Parts: sequence; C-alpha cells; structure tokens
Amino acid sequence: MTKRRSRGDGGLHWDEKRQRWIATASLGYDPSGKRIVKRASGKTKTAAKAKLKEVLRDFEDGLAIAPTGYTVRDAVTDWLAYGLSGRDKSTVETNTTLCNTHVIPSLGARKLRDLSADDVDRWLADKTKVLSTRSLEAIRSCLNRAVKRAMARDKVKRNVVELCSVPAGRPGRPSKSLTLKQADAVLVAAEDSPLYAYVVVSLLTGGRTEEMRPLRWDHVDLDGDPTVTPEIPPHIAVWRSVRSSGDTKTRKSRRTLALPGRAVDALKVQRERQGWQRVAAGDQWQESGLVFTSAVGTELDAANVRREFRKVLAGAAQMPGVDLKPHEWTTRETRTSFVSILSDRGIPLEEISRLVGHSSTAVTEEVYRKQIRPVIQTGATAMDGIFGTPAPPER
Repeated sequence: MTKRRSRGDGGLHWDEKRQRWIATASLGYDPSGKRIVKRASGKTKTAAKAKLKEVLRDFEDGLAIAPTGYTVRDAVTDWLAYGLSGRDKSTVETNTTLCNTHVIPSLGARKLRDLSADDVDRWLADKTKVLSTRSLEAIRSCLNRAVKRAMARDKVKRNVVELCSVPAGRPGRPSKSLTLKQADAVLVAAEDSPLYAYVVVSLLTGGRTEEMRPLRWDHVDLDGDPTVTPEIPPHIAVWRSVRSSGDTKTRKSRRTLALPGRAVDALKVQRERQGWQRVAAGDQWQESGLVFTSAVGTELDAANVRREFRKVLAGAAQMPGVDLKPHEWTTRETRTSFVSILSDRGIPLEEISRLVGHSSTAVTEEVYRKQIRPVIQTGATAMDGIFGTPAPPER
C-alpha cells in the first residue's frame, strides 16, 4: 500500500493545458498568514522534481528570488547595462567588447549558481593561448564584477571568481621608444603634416595623448614673462584630459611645463594654420578653443591621430639610416621616447617623473624607460681612481 503523503510535502500532477508535470511544495506561511507554495515544472516527472529541488535550495539559502534559470550571460548583461553607470563611454565600449568576445561565448550558457571555480580556471587557462596577461586580468575583472553584482541581488550565494587567480598569458606588445636619430627624423617628417605641432609638443614635453588632444589655447603661453624674477618661460598648463571628468589621470598629472624653443615655434605655426582653417571652413567652423583640431575646429579623434602619426613615421622611415615600421607604433610612444631620451642624457629619474606627471619614480622606471638604460659608471670610475687604469698588455 502506497504511503500517504504527509501534510505540507507538496505534490506532483499533470497540467493538461501546459502539457507539463507540475511539482509543488508547501513551506509554511508568510507574515500575513498566506501559505508559501513553491512550484516547478518539467516535461517529465523527474525534470519537474529536479527543478523543484533547485527552487527549494534557493529558498533554504535565503535567496529572495529563485533564479533557477539565471545564467552567466544574464549576470554579465545586467552588469553591462546597469553596473557601469557614470563610466566613460570608451570604458563601457571596452568592457562590452571584452564580455561579448571572451566571457559570454565561453561561459554565458552556464547557470550562474552552477558556475564553479574549476569552470573559471579552465576558462582562463584556455584564454592564455590567445590573450596577454593584462587582457586576462581584464576579462576576469569583468566576470568578477558581474557575479559580485548578481550576488548582491540574491541571484547567487557566493562569488567563485574571487577564488581564481590570473595565469600568465601571452607576452603583450612591448612598448617602444624612438632613438634620438629616429626622433629627429620624425620631427623633420612631421613638418608637412597637419599634426606637426601635435607631434612636436608631444615628443618634446612627454604629454599623454589624452592630455594633448583637449589642450586649450588659454592654457598656452608662448611668450612667458622675462621681466619677473624668477623668469617665467613659455609654457603649457596640462590641466585637462579627454576623461569623462575632464580632469587629468592623477593629481600629480596636473602640471605646468616649460616649452622648448622648437615647440614654441611649432605652436606659433599651428595658430597661423588654424586661422587659415577657420577661414576655409566658414560657417562649418566650430569654435572650441582647442589647440589641435580637425579642419572644422572639433576635437581630434584618437584613431585619426594615430593614423596621421603613422603617416609621419612612414615619411621618417624613408630617410637614410632610419629603420621604422609605422604599423608597429602608437602615439603614446612619443611619451616613452621623451622619457628614454632624457634618461639617456643623464636627467635624474625623479625629475623625469615630475615632468611626465607620474605618482612615483617606480612607474617611470618600470613602464616608461624602455629604449635606453644608461650605463651606471659610478663603480667603475671609483675603482679606476683606487687601482688606476693598467696599461694595455703587449702583443
């Protein structure tokens, strides 16, 4: 004889209208006295019971919403839609691309509650074949923040992504610096380019590309004041960037830089060229007050700057003894070149760090001084003084 089901155990029945098995369980009463009943459905009895077990497990874990079908794709999509509010447009685009390219195709179909640390480890290990370590850190960060947001909204009990470390990926594209000869060739090749002043100022002051593009004429002084003590040289005030806040990258990035004579001359040429552009554009000109603009006065786009910069490099590569492959270079490497050339001339690292607006000399040393590392001569000079320099051996 079949044992009678205890009161509250729920039941299992066939729904003719839905053509599915319905499993139910009674879990007591809410504060208003209404019975709490959880349901799940499936095409078979086994499927319905399995679904009900998931619903009950969510309830026991204290999850307010029973997300039995909530997937990694759902969590990532939700984070992209609502978790990046207030972020810069380029940041949103970058994260969206990373998620749509690397996260969702690989893990999107996985139910979030079933996602394990092993799943994440295998995913990251597989991505080491195609991504650099820095890119691996970026995609793990996307997934981590998406799951963390889902956990805060009772979609999952814990964040397994935080248990997983980032493996070493493929070597990234190394940052490069122009040699002194290459830099001189680039300055010459830029003379006929619309970016002439941009290239000169970037290379001779070490400004970031996101600091140069929004530079305004009211932050440029091409005369200085030689009548005061100490004398004020021609200078630019690096106080803005293309970031959503309009501020520079860090507090120390906000700085005022004296201009070399060649940069002063280039900016005078730029002011004259811009005047002719204003006349040529007529009613289409959009007054922005920017130093470096398009033909109609608007702010330069990063991609257009990079494309024009590579044309300049192509011109420099035609000069005798200059070996350059334009497609391998980006505009940010005028900054690394500035650091390396100064370093080669023996300028103290602390001073270079101040010029480029770094928060510490460690960043300057590890990230930017790529091309040239001066030979440390202190020890050899001291030993020559102590022991003398021996005469060359007879042959």
